[in-house]
Amino acid sequence: MTSRLSRPRDNRMIGGVCVGLARRFGLSAGVVRLIFVVSCLLPGPQFIAYLILWALMPSE
Repeated sequence: MTSRLSRPRDNRMIGGVCVGLARRFGLSAGVVRLIFVVSCLLPGPQFIAYLILWALMPSE
């Protein structure tokens, strides 16, 4: 765990949620994005969770 949970201004694709999660847990942003895309193929509220994180995570 490297830093606090926030959406960075750089390296964003849509909202910066995946990059923020990757930095928080010390992972690559590409890995977190891939996990998110693959998880969207499964049933569940992944897209809604992304929108909630986008709204709740502070921007840097």
